Amino acid sequence: MKQTIAITGATGFIGQSICRRLRDQGFSVRALVRSPAKASLPALKGADLIAGNLDDVQSLRHLVANTDAVIHCAGNVRGATQAQFDRVNVDGTSRLLQAIRSVQPAPRLLALSSLAAREPQLSFYAASKRRAEQVLHDEGAGIPWTVLRPPAVYGPGDREMLPVFRLMARGIALTAGSPHARFSLLYVEDLSAAILAWLKGDLAAGATFPLDDGQPCGYDWHEVSEIVSRLCHRKIRVMQAPSWLLDAPAWVNARLGIHFGTAPMLTPQKLRELRHHDWVCDGTEFQRLSGWSPATQLAKGLRATPDWAGSEVEFLAEK
Repeated sequence: MKQTIAITGATGFIGQSICRRLRDQGFSVRALVRSPAKASLPALKGADLIAGNLDDVQSLRHLVANTDAVIHCAGNVRGATQAQFDRVNVDGTSRLLQAIRSVQPAPRLLALSSLAAREPQLSFYAASKRRAEQVLHDEGAGIPWTVLRPPAVYGPGDREMLPVFRLMARGIALTAGSPHARFSLLYVEDLSAAILAWLKGDLAAGATFPLDDGQPCGYDWHEVSEIVSRLCHRKIRVMQAPSWLLDAPAWVNARLGIHFGTAPMLTPQKLRELRHHDWVCDGTEFQRLSGWSPATQLAKGLRATPDWAGSEVEFLAEK
């Protein structure tokens, strides 16, 4: 009998990759979507679509009933206040747990967090992801749950990292913080493979694991620029953006967001994340316990991402 996997955040960049992976591996997918009539994405073909969101406990109960596992990908990455992030990332996680507790037997739960949760003092987003993890500890009794903390994720369909790579492919690596700051990366298909390994494995409940692409000590911007330079046959200049260039629009975005209730991406809080000097993590513990291993470091991941450099930029694929 096919296992049925429930997923939140299925229409997002990462959620679509997970749905494709589950479908290709023969799982039945049940996805929470705001509007099933509009959810015509190829990744959701054949999925059982449940109308609703993380505010609606009834739709969440419908989502998780008679499932074998729940993958919680939904989250808010934009906002100007702590409340905007907490409503989705913290309260939404709590309501999902409430729904899971209402069905028997309770399915396993994989919560996709973020490496930002390691540094909750930096931003409203980071604090909300840490608080969401705490909700699992406080309210997850009786539910076999696991947390994964990926670093920056990129790949086909990404809207955050790809603009950075495309600018680099044109000769400029513009950094918000120090060009020597170090960070880990993860290709989206490797993240989906890690989730599949969790589904097929039997990890002890209540654990939190970082993930990375296996690059020792991560990357800095000079190293990323060298990789892009080799692919594009173009010299790349690494430049740290003047503080005022980003601080001014970030401050304006935050004030407008507070006044009008909008959800900007670039805020002073987000800049603190971008300027943090250490976003390196080590996924070897999850590898050891699950049998998963990352297959894609940056050069390979970019080559596998259509139009990553822009259609007019020619590059040489390394062997």
